Amino acid sequence: MEAVIAVVALIVVLFLVLGAYATVKVVGAAKRGVDRTIEQARRTVEDTTLRAKSFAQPGAAGQLADLRLRLRSTMRATQDALHAGVGEDESLRESLGLFQRLSAHGHELDGELRRLESDPDRAKLTERLPDLRERTERIIKAADSLRWAAHDRARRFADDDLDTLSAQIDVEAGALRHWMTEPTSSAGAHGPPSSPPPSWPEAPAPEAADSTGQTWPETPRSRTADEPTRPA
Repeated sequence: MEAVIAVVALIVVLFLVLGAYATVKVVGAAKRGVDRTIEQARRTVEDTTLRAKSFAQPGAAGQLADLRLRLRSTMRATQDALHAGVGEDESLRESLGLFQRLSAHGHELDGELRRLESDPDRAKLTERLPDLRERTERIIKAADSLRWAAHDRARRFADDDLDTLSAQIDVEAGALRHWMTEPTSSAGAHGPPSSPPPSWPEAPAPEAADSTGQTWPETPRSRTADEPTRPA
């Protein structure tokens, strides 16, 4: 009896532990989902604000906002492309490592541009703007190069797979139409060979000969020829 109680208690404890673990996992997943949603909302707000500043603010401030918007959009697109492709192509891990190093420069430049947006010295800002634009263009160009290389590699793999699949389908289609490649005989040209015609019935056995040896029925002409002419 004590053993049964111990087993039941152990099962109850096991269920409680599993329930607590599942609860922690669900809460963690929900928290990550909420954080992701908040991050996406914050990023959308920032992009919208930068787009509005690039159109509304004249001079160096608007140009800084435009540089930040272009930089953020390019880096985000390259990051998404590499993360999506690395699961199918392991060779992209090296490209992803290069992008992470480039991303450090991008974050540093984005922070500098954000600080310069509120700088009151517009003359100094205008003086530094060409250098900032050049650095932004270099980072954008490098990110575009990585992203388009990943796209071209994925497209190349897709084209090779499509060529292989098309060749296999052609072979299978030819195998399904095997009757079009086999030589046909003259009988096969008119359809399947028919069964042989039935044989004719055998002739009946001859009857026993009579005293005169005649086998064919007597005709009136032969009778007239054999009998003597009787006088009238």
